[in-house]
Amino acid sequence: MTKPPLYETPDKPAMPDPGDPMADLEEWSESRAHTLATEEGITLSDEHMTLLHGLRELYRKNPHFHAREALECMEDRTAANGGKKHLYELFPKGPVRQACRIAGLPVPADAKNESFGSVM
Repeated sequence: MTKPPLYETPDKPAMPDPGDPMADLEEWSESRAHTLATEEGITLSDEHMTLLHGLRELYRKNPHFHAREALECMEDRTAANGGKKHLYELFPKGPVRQACRIAGLPVPADAKNESFGSVM
């Protein structure tokens, strides 16, 4: 199986995020997610895992997803618990960037915009 393409835009070639430990979906596991989360100061719950799996499914469908799509995917799954505000409780360093890293996915280039769920 070939690796899915990394995030790219017409003006920027496909490049992994420098903080991305593994862009290949096959290298990720829930055990690896727990390790990555611990390094980020997070103890993963079932809710975290649901969000991570949702992001991975989004990536399988569209490896070129934008930060807004990732944020909407996560907000839909947490709407009953407070939506975006709750996402920052789960992923305090920015829901899109931090969740993508823990999910073993490339971080979308547009995730640095604070309105897309990043504080970095």
